[in-house]
Amino acid sequence: MIERPYSTAVYRDAAHALATIGQRIYQHGWSPATSSNYSVRLNASHAAITRSGKDKGLLQETDIMAVDMNGQAASDGKPSAETLLHTQLYRRHDTVGAVLHTHSHASTVLTMHWPANSITLEGYELLKALEGFTTHDSRLVIPVFDNTQDIAALADQVDAAMADGDISHAYLIRGHGLYTWASDLPTCYRQLEALETLLAIELDRRRLQGV
Repeated sequence: MIERPYSTAVYRDAAHALATIGQRIYQHGWSPATSSNYSVRLNASHAAITRSGKDKGLLQETDIMAVDMNGQAASDGKPSAETLLHTQLYRRHDTVGAVLHTHSHASTVLTMHWPANSITLEGYELLKALEGFTTHDSRLVIPVFDNTQDIAALADQVDAAMADGDISHAYLIRGHGLYTWASDLPTCYRQLEALETLLAIELDRRRLQGV
């Protein structure tokens, strides 16, 4: 019997948690059809992640697989196309325990209709849902990267921006959605919910202001 390079029990718990969180995300409309991907760190060298092409509204534990930190499969299945964007975060910060990526309506419209290189969220009470934020009098700048479809190059861009201190809690890919990460999956989901709500509010405000 081949011994896996990660705990089977930890993997099983991660698969269950990701499937459960995935269905919650789908119900909000943030991950339609087979879009998006979610992951949890298993140990220093491996992570559990959603398989490619799985309907997020029907996500099951069997739709989760393991990969190493180079994005290579460590169990049966085909990894998500954006796996390297997850493993980059785990390699960059050993405190990152979960990564969630969504394809919401608000993030798509905001990044395609207003072609800026960042979106700023400021003065919102809900910012206190983010790790490290303790007051509504806070300012979060979310960088927007172009959707080049070159995932390896994009991972390098993100890594360089993080090294320069230009990214803290999240980033956006133009027309492609939001990435956020945190110390564990419940915290990451709370952060995602706050960010997706704030992006929807920001979209409504811009429409009302005729920006």
